[in-house]
Amino acid sequence: MKPTHHTAPRTRTLLATALAALLLAGTGCSSKAGSPGSTADGADGIKTGPGVTGKTIRLGALTDLTGPYATLGKSIVQAQQMWADEVNARGGICDRRIEIVVKDHGYDVQKAVTAYADLSQDVVALPQVIGSPVMAALLDDIERDKVLTFPQAWAASLLDRDAVQVLGTTYDIDMIAAVDFLTRTKGLAKGDTIGHVHFEGDYGANALEGSRWAAKKAGLKLAGQKIKATDTDLSAQVSALRKEGVKAILISAGPAQTASLVGVAASRGLKVPVVSSAPGYAPQLMKTPAAPALAAMLNVVSAAPAVSSELAGVRKMVAAYKKKYPDSLVDSGVLSGYSAAQLMGTDLKKACDNGSLAREDVVKAHRSQSGVDVGLGTAQDFSDKAQPANTSTYVHKPDAKAVGAAVNVEDAHTAPGVEQYLASRTP
Repeated sequence: MKPTHHTAPRTRTLLATALAALLLAGTGCSSKAGSPGSTADGADGIKTGPGVTGKTIRLGALTDLTGPYATLGKSIVQAQQMWADEVNARGGICDRRIEIVVKDHGYDVQKAVTAYADLSQDVVALPQVIGSPVMAALLDDIERDKVLTFPQAWAASLLDRDAVQVLGTTYDIDMIAAVDFLTRTKGLAKGDTIGHVHFEGDYGANALEGSRWAAKKAGLKLAGQKIKATDTDLSAQVSALRKEGVKAILISAGPAQTASLVGVAASRGLKVPVVSSAPGYAPQLMKTPAAPALAAMLNVVSAAPAVSSELAGVRKMVAAYKKKYPDSLVDSGVLSGYSAAQLMGTDLKKACDNGSLAREDVVKAHRSQSGVDVGLGTAQDFSDKAQPANTSTYVHKPDAKAVGAAVNVEDAHTAPGVEQYLASRTP
């Protein structure tokens, strides 16, 4: 039903109020300071370097605890600290305790650059760096310093670097999977128009590459709408897409933008399927006025299963997290952060077995591995730096009653066309 002139502003006001609270959610985090180790053989014969002593392995996290991804940052930080505590309770790695030093950049690139300059002196690797713009600014420094880094960012521009590992799929692969999902399950046909609302920068640009390729292959028209990370009222974008006559909408942005898009579209009668990239959904959204529309209209494409998954490893992790952080929501960031930490642990153990925890040797140990499965989703292949670690995606849908407020709709699979698309990108 078309809203009255009184209803639409009220809907936008309710959404803006709820989403403002979401955006401001965050937490402080302290970290231990320390001096870097020099490259040398330890008493146990293990070669060491910056971030490693005879007693400790120090890892770093460049995260967002006060910006648009504050809720994600908090979840990842806590999940990775839980992993470190579990490892240390078992005696550590290479007979050394794990320490994680956390720096908050608030999704500000300059703050992140400054934080990296400080942090990089004292750590051997980075199991967490949030943000495509942040990673873009740090890529050359990370590669120069040979600091193995797992970004919480999935742009294809981060591929082809020895020290940087995109875990799971890249944004373009996710959008190819999203278009496939829409054409298979939502009745889209050749000649139909789909919208794609996306952040500016590497995140949105890479997602748009995938949606354009998939739309062309499926005979669909694509209407793109570029937005900024500070845009939280998408009324104008909804109006534009409505004029285009879109039959479905893709969104590659943050949770606040997804809620605004879906909430405003529903209030204006544009009740079409919406598919989000994984960073665009958070369980907190199901406590906003947009919740009914999200439940009815939204699906999420992700390289990871929903945290409500029945996978034994995921269930064990969720139970441990709830016990350790009883006042925190379990969201996709918990799974993403814990999985990255587990994979980092695998690399450190391999490097220890090879006799060296020096940075460059941790990177070599990482690149020597393929088919790595820590029981939290699909196996990862790290042997080809030019390719994503995996091409399989899950599809979720919001469910306020489920752990993480999402449930799996489709299990992991590689969408038709992905292999062809990747081959077309290979020089």
